[in-house]
Amino acid sequence: MSKSNFNKEKCPVCGKNLSVYKFAPFCSDRCRQVDLGIWFTGGYAIPAVDPPDDIDSLLDELDDGF
Repeated sequence: MSKSNFNKEKCPVCGKNLSVYKFAPFCSDRCRQVDLGIWFTGGYAIPAVDPPDDIDSLLDELDDGF
C-alpha cells in the first residue's frame, strides 16, 4: 500500500507551508481555484479499465447458474 502524498502542513497545489487555515487545505484562494480548475478539466479523472472481450460469455454463464 502506498503512502498518501497529502500533507496537512503543505498546500497540495504549490507545496507552500500553510500559515493561514482560512483556505485549508490550500494556502490561498488562488491555489483553491487552480485545484478546482484541475477538477473541471478532468485532471483528477480515474482511468477506466476496458472489460475483457469475452464479457458476454461470462455474463451468460452467470445467468445460467455457473
